[in-house]
Amino acid sequence: MLQGSAGKWTYRADAGYVRSDGTRPNAQSQMRQTDLYVEYRPDDQQYTWLDLHAIDADSGDAGRMSYPQWLANPEAAPTPWNRDWVGRYQIVLGHQQEWDNGWLLIGKLWAGYQDLASRAANGALPPQPPPATTTLQDEQFRTQGLDLRARKSWGLGNAFTAGVVAFHGNDPFRQWTDADLYVDRYDRSGTPRLRQERQSNYYAVFAENVFRLPHEIHIVPSIRLERERVAADETVRPPFLTRPLINESNSRTVPLFGLGIGNDFGQGNETYFNVSQGWRPLRYFDMASPFANVVPGHAPDPSKSLSWEAGVHGVPLTGLYYDVSVFWINFKNRIEAQHINATDVIEVNSGDTRSRGLEGQLNYDFFAPTSLAASGQHLEGFASLSLLNARFIRSVIPGQVGKVPAYAPRYLAKAGLTWRVDQRYKASLTAVSSAAQYWQDSNQPFGAGAGFIPAKIPAFTVADFASDWQVTPWLKLLAGVSNLTDRRYYNRVWMTGLEPAFGRTWYTGFELKM
Repeated sequence: MLQGSAGKWTYRADAGYVRSDGTRPNAQSQMRQTDLYVEYRPDDQQYTWLDLHAIDADSGDAGRMSYPQWLANPEAAPTPWNRDWVGRYQIVLGHQQEWDNGWLLIGKLWAGYQDLASRAANGALPPQPPPATTTLQDEQFRTQGLDLRARKSWGLGNAFTAGVVAFHGNDPFRQWTDADLYVDRYDRSGTPRLRQERQSNYYAVFAENVFRLPHEIHIVPSIRLERERVAADETVRPPFLTRPLINESNSRTVPLFGLGIGNDFGQGNETYFNVSQGWRPLRYFDMASPFANVVPGHAPDPSKSLSWEAGVHGVPLTGLYYDVSVFWINFKNRIEAQHINATDVIEVNSGDTRSRGLEGQLNYDFFAPTSLAASGQHLEGFASLSLLNARFIRSVIPGQVGKVPAYAPRYLAKAGLTWRVDQRYKASLTAVSSAAQYWQDSNQPFGAGAGFIPAKIPAFTVADFASDWQVTPWLKLLAGVSNLTDRRYYNRVWMTGLEPAFGRTWYTGFELKM
């Protein structure tokens, strides 16, 4: 990292490189990252900044496997020929200005480019023969956007905020079929398999106001109006599909409302309550899936949510922070594919779910009330717990009501202990524990025999260790171990198989700062 300032200018530049061998054959990865920040501040009331980010990564894809295959050898690599590439680049130009009459203006313009490429063929373990072909995929996202918001402070601690957001995306999606299982990422000599030109436009206007009332009460009503347009124009479709080529667009306008209430009490404590509406914008695959015979012209209604939360948090003692809340979320119009005959499907609103639970967090620095804190020493412990009860409460699928949505574990717990000396040393021991969870909404297993996958992902607990040492003001050494106990588990499953989690891995590195 290189940073500094000269007069009214400030700059920061950093670069990083991370490499991993993985825990299975063809699971190696590497990532290169560069960031640049330049700021011009002519006076104390305004500044302009430029932010650049670039990431380039590639990794092997060792492949997914059935449950019996995982039990037999969790380090197997069914797809030694598959690979993924990611390139992400973004530029942000921003300006912030404050006036003496209580107005604050923040504006940002941004543009970005992202390329997600992959080479994917079916898996095969000896003595099975390798597949005959692979699919080369290239999915690009070119985006431009604007975020402009203004805040007016008024009265005794009140503030009004309003703004607009505009976004445009041009996101072509292409695939080729090739007989070379190790075809180069940029090779376009294969047979075209899919070609879609896709565009999206998103606009939003919003406003909110913080009202400070007597008895340390504050209320924040908010409103937001969002409009989305998604379009897809398909010229090549996969050969196994029989539907017509898709040339379709859909537009939605959705108003959203929210309300937050808080009350400050005691020494650094606050109770809070909020209720808010949300929605899930339409995705390209909802109307132009390259994987199914989705009949055009049947885009489903948007999925919407209504969330309630109430809790209390604060810093009642030196070094202590706590946060406890309960929540309730109603999610309507879940979207799923439904067969209308032996081959064709339409995307439909299949039902509603309800999620409720409790979340708690506790952080405490045991050295904070002692003389050790004055010398920069800290011993910080933390624990968090999330309890969740989620169910389908309405569904067009027979027998679905009462089942648990996918990836909704009953509990998720985290805890850790960190010892650190400011600007010198840091060592952390952390653990995460998750309850068993279903991986599909049907709550049913998939497949049989050698292709069997159980209905539930088993519970697991994993511990990690991380440390760093600030050797000099410009050199920091890093080291750690993930999955200390070498726990054998998995937490990601698809109908094409499960993906084993990493076993015990270690890392070392360094950070230079100038």
